Amino acid sequence: MSLKIIVLAKQVPDTRNAGGKAMNDDGTINRSALPAIFNPDDLNALEQALLLKERHAGSKVTVITMGPARAADILREALYRGADEGILLSDRAFAGADTLATSYALSQAIRKVGEYDVILCGRQAIDGDTAQVGPQVAHMLGLPQVTGVRRVMESSSSAIVAERVIDNGVETVKAPLPLLLTVDAAAAPCRPRNAYRMLRFHRAATPQEQAAPGYAYRAQAERDPALALKEWSLEHVGGDPARCGLAGSPTKVKAVENVVFKAKESKRLTASDEDIKSLLGELLANHTIG
Repeated sequence: MSLKIIVLAKQVPDTRNAGGKAMNDDGTINRSALPAIFNPDDLNALEQALLLKERHAGSKVTVITMGPARAADILREALYRGADEGILLSDRAFAGADTLATSYALSQAIRKVGEYDVILCGRQAIDGDTAQVGPQVAHMLGLPQVTGVRRVMESSSSAIVAERVIDNGVETVKAPLPLLLTVDAAAAPCRPRNAYRMLRFHRAATPQEQAAPGYAYRAQAERDPALALKEWSLEHVGGDPARCGLAGSPTKVKAVENVVFKAKESKRLTASDEDIKSLLGELLANHTIG
């Protein structure tokens, strides 16, 4: 039994190393000021997809990302680690999308892919932390979903048993295929790049990249179809322009505020009864206790 697996991945600015120029005046992220990386939770999702592929011989892992031309970098990164196919969803019409417009565009791309058994994505992206895209894609495709997955315990041609993270521990859930899983950061980290695959797939490129004057592997790409990354526009996926990009994004940034944390006034207490009584009085007054 083989599975058709889709992984939704995102190239994100590395907000873990954000500086003073990380935000533009209009509230959008200044992506040019931050290095672009593979969203960490999506790497966890890729690992779960690769484990499923190893468990079921003949399975195929397709990675889809939406973004500008440079987002093809994470498709190559996925190929280095074991994915079989990469699709870049890129069009000016997708620019400025919030989670709703992004989910719509991704769901249209998945419909174009056609057959699939399992869709995986990270629980959230570090540039937004909304955890909305996965559930919204599942809703738009009419699929069951399991969120916060830590590991896939069992899988068959009809169902998956997954362990998911909840507030007070973990929960085991069984869900029918096809379905969507969002993968938690507590899941197994993604395996490292494979040296052989790096030598092969560093030549992989989108049609736009292959057409560039500096692309030196055109002959190899013609002989090896796996080096051709697909690039789909709004027209390719049959999307409605009114539901994409800024036009399809009801979320608007009202204001941006810089918050500077300052150390509060400190107080040194002794073990005297008077100091302990004073401390308890303050804690009761501000409802820290009591």
